[in-house]
Amino acid sequence: MRLLIISDIHANLTAFETVLKDSKGDWDYVWCLGDVVGYGPDPNECVDLLRSLPHLCLAGNHDWAALGRLDIRTFNPDARKAVDWTRTTLTPANTAFLEALPTTFVIGNYTLAHGSPREPVWEYILEPLIAALNFSHFETPYCLVGHTHQPVIYEQMSENGDTETIPPAYRQVRQLNGHRQIINPGSVGQPRDANPDAAYAILDDETNTWEYRRVAYDIPAVQKRMRSHEMPERLIARLEHGW
Repeated sequence: MRLLIISDIHANLTAFETVLKDSKGDWDYVWCLGDVVGYGPDPNECVDLLRSLPHLCLAGNHDWAALGRLDIRTFNPDARKAVDWTRTTLTPANTAFLEALPTTFVIGNYTLAHGSPREPVWEYILEPLIAALNFSHFETPYCLVGHTHQPVIYEQMSENGDTETIPPAYRQVRQLNGHRQIINPGSVGQPRDANPDAAYAILDDETNTWEYRRVAYDIPAVQKRMRSHEMPERLIARLEHGW
């Protein structure tokens, strides 16, 4: 089966639609690693679109924040404002959808989590050391995560915890080699790796291959909608810079 791997849509419908167009339906099923909402201007539209696709979706920290399951006093002021707006904007049906999302899922050779297998909703895996500490928290060969908005592979090189960081190579099919790996597809709606293009991946679980992809989308159109909702300027500006 060919799988469209996405994460961190963050209520950015334009980026989400562009990813679907760019992937040209070259997949059978969607795995979404969480944070469908938060930050962006289109929470209902993104949930509705995801619900229309054959999919499996996890809960992310912003999904939980929109449900009141997290203390948003730990969020920065701009993020808090976006959370409050999202809470009042979500329809009852889409709120119910988010409420039902699991925090982890294991399917075949893959463990899925938003943040990490150790702390599924909140922990950021931003460096090899944190990745190394997480390998003991899942049993499958591979773990797919989001949350950092940065595409990367962490590969366990030895039982002693040595972990290699492998940067993405776009539009190149990578054979997964059987080594245990933690893999992040990057963010659809709010990349944070100094590249504003939407990020996603294609996984073929039969041939055991992974392909990173990036695609440009109409950022000014998203920014215009954000300004119409009086969202914080910092959240608007960051889209064009990829941070």
